[in-house]
Amino acid sequence: MLKSSAILLACCAAAFSASAQQGFKFSNPSPDEQREAAAKAGKQAQVDWQLATPCRDRIRNRKIVVLVGEEVNGRVSAPQGQFGRHVEAINMRLKGLGLQTYSAEQIRKQVAQEEVDAYFKNDPDRALSASRRLAAQYVLKGVIATQAYRNTMVNVNQVNVALDFTLTDAAGRPVSNARATNASYAGADVSGMALTLIEERAEEIVAQLYSDYCRNAR
Repeated sequence: MLKSSAILLACCAAAFSASAQQGFKFSNPSPDEQREAAAKAGKQAQVDWQLATPCRDRIRNRKIVVLVGEEVNGRVSAPQGQFGRHVEAINMRLKGLGLQTYSAEQIRKQVAQEEVDAYFKNDPDRALSASRRLAAQYVLKGVIATQAYRNTMVNVNQVNVALDFTLTDAAGRPVSNARATNASYAGADVSGMALTLIEERAEEIVAQLYSDYCRNAR
C-alpha cells in the first residue's frame, strides 16, 4: 500500500514538473482574447515607436498652451476652470516627455476668457495676442464633441463622445492632430466621461502629438 502511494506521488510530481516546463495553463485564451491581446500589443508597439521620435532641444523648450472646450449645437464653450482636470491630464504627460506647458491655472490667470474663446472661433488676431501674452509658441486645442440619442435596441439613453486635439503654432499652422472616441449608456456627465476618455487614451494621444511635434515643429 505504501509502495503504491509512493509511486502515485512520484507520477503526480513528474506530471506537474512536465506541465510547468511546458507552460501549462488550466485554460487557454479564447480567439477573442488572443485578438484583443494582439491588438493591445500592436498599440503599445506603436506608442513606443512614436515616443522614441528624436526631439531637438531647441523645440523642447518652446512653450505650449493646452486648451479644452466643449462643442454644443455647433458652438464651443471653453471656460478653462471647468476643464482644468482635462488640461492637466495632457499637461502632465507632455511635461513627463520634457515639453514645456502652462497649467490650467496659469492660463486662467493670464488670459481673458474672450481670448481663450478666440482660439476656438478661429479668430487669429485675438488668438495671436493671447499667445504673445503667454510667450507661447504652440497651442494645443482639445474639442469635446457629443452626440446623445435613444438606443432603441436596449431602450436606454446613450451618449457618444469624441475628442479632437489639434496642435498648431502661434500663427495657426497645423503641426499634429489626434482623435479619441468613446460611448456610454445613460451618460449625463459629458465632462466626466470626456475626462475618463482622456485618461484611458492619454498615452496614445500624447504619443501621436509628441511624435508629430518632434518631426514637424520648426
